[in-house]
Parts: sequence; structure tokens; C-alpha cells
Amino acid sequence: MTTYYSEEHEWLEVDGETATLGITKHAAEALGEVVFVELKEAGDTFDKDDEIGVVESVKAASELYAPLAGEITEANTTLEDNPGSVNEDPEGNAWFYKIKLADVSELESLMDEAAYKAFIA
Repeated sequence: MTTYYSEEHEWLEVDGETATLGITKHAAEALGEVVFVELKEAGDTFDKDDEIGVVESVKAASELYAPLAGEITEANTTLEDNPGSVNEDPEGNAWFYKIKLADVSELESLMDEAAYKAFIA
């Protein structure tokens, strides 16, 4: 599996045409204490840059935008009941979606870990 990062501070762990999507530790720390998560449902399709969810913290509400096109195969609904887990494990168990990628070539527009670390430095 390969992990990619977007400029909107999302990570994607990709295995073939399937990806797990979440927000980075950097994003979770910048948001502060997450108090609400709104997710789309399995079966929803989206294009690159479409809004696919909302994360609210004590500081602000932030939209989650799709880093590439695809279809949601699973939403992590445990985040709706326990939004604070986004702060506890943003790059692990607090993933947002499992998605089927519409076009794997779109991954070329994303960063690898080294490029993302340079981006946030």
C-alpha cells in the first residue's frame, strides 16, 4: 500500500483501486478539539474537489474536499458518535472513508510523505 497526501491535509492509503481517506495529524492539530463530524453515505459518488463531509471543532467548521474522484464504499460512522477520535488517531482508526477510485492516474497530482512534510514545514 502507498500513502498519498493532498494540499488540503488529507491522506489516502491506496491499495489497487481502493483508498482509505482521512485527515492528517497536522490538520487535526490545527483544528483543535473535534466536536462534530458529518459524513456522506456509502454509494455516494463525487468528483475531485467536491465537498464530501464536514469536520467541526471548538475553533471552526471545515469542509472536507475530495482529493480525487470516486465512490464511497464505506463511511466510518463511528466518527459521528465519537468525533474526538479524529484528534486521537487521525492517521489510523479515525479514517473517514473507504473509496473506489474513479481514475488512479489522479494520484499523480498528490504528494508522497516526504513532499507533504516539506509542504507543511
